[in-house]
Amino acid sequence: MITIVSYGVGNIGALATMYKRMNIATRFATTAAEIEDATHVILPGVGGFDDAMTRLNDSGLREPLDRIAARGDVPVLGICVGMQMLADRSDEGQCAGLGWIPGDVRHFDSTGKTGALPLPHMGWNDVKPLPDAPLFKGLEQDARFYFLHSYFFECRDVAHAAAHAEYGLSFTASVRKGCIYGMQAHPEKSHHWGAALLKNFAELES
Repeated sequence: MITIVSYGVGNIGALATMYKRMNIATRFATTAAEIEDATHVILPGVGGFDDAMTRLNDSGLREPLDRIAARGDVPVLGICVGMQMLADRSDEGQCAGLGWIPGDVRHFDSTGKTGALPLPHMGWNDVKPLPDAPLFKGLEQDARFYFLHSYFFECRDVAHAAAHAEYGLSFTASVRKGCIYGMQAHPEKSHHWGAALLKNFAELES
C-alpha cells in the first residue's frame, strides 16, 4: 500500500485519485505508527520550503521518516517541494532540509543563465532520465511532465541525479540515493507519463 504523508502540505487527494484509477491502494499517514509500518512512502510538497519543513517538523512525522530513511529499506518519493526537502538547505528559506540526499536547492536566477525566461518555471517540459533510472522505466523516450517551481535541486554528487530537464540550463528533475527518490515535476498533473512514474514507484521493491 502507498502511504502518503499528510502534514498539511501537498496535493494528496490528487495522488490518491491517480492511484485509485490504477487500482493501487493508498492511505494518508498522520501518525508515526503509519509511517513506521509503511512499505512505500510519498512525501508531497507545495508552496514555500520553510513552511513545508516547519509543518513537517511540527507534525510528529519527521522522526519516523528519518528512521526509515536511515534504515534504507523503504522506497520514499519526494514530490515538488517534497523533493527539495530531501536536500540539506534551500535558497528559499532558513530551515534545514532533511539532508537525506546531499545538495542545495538554488533559485534559477542565482545561476545567471535563465535570462528573460519567466519564473516560476511553469508548464510542460521534456524530462531526460539517466540510464537505468527505476522511476522512469518505459519513459526513456519523449517523457513530458508538468512543472511549477522557481528553485531546483543541485546535487553535491552528480551520481544522485536521476533525470534532467532544460530551462535556460540543464537542471536536476529527479534525484535518487538508494531507496530515496525525488521528482521535481508533479506526476499527479502529468497525465499518462505521471501515472507511469507513480506506478513504477509502487512496484519498487524494498
